[in-house]
Amino acid sequence: MCLAVPGKVIERFETNGMMMGKMDFDGITKNICLAYIPDIQIGEYALVHVGFAIEKLDEKSALESLELFRNMGFLEEELGETVSS
Repeated sequence: MCLAVPGKVIERFETNGMMMGKMDFDGITKNICLAYIPDIQIGEYALVHVGFAIEKLDEKSALESLELFRNMGFLEEELGETVSS
């Protein structure tokens, strides 16, 4: 299954002319392409699908979705990593 997972931008940087960001997915961090929403800022949330941030989200919606994904065990499945303790 391929879900869009909400994450929080914790860092912004440019790689080869492409706007990128490090995003936190409930303890799992990944480098994500921010080209589709280049105005997103550190501390904001976005839906991420296959390595691309595709839509901004408000914090409440993002945290509710993350909690549901965590409870169903989807975070590790979708992101391919174990959540840090």
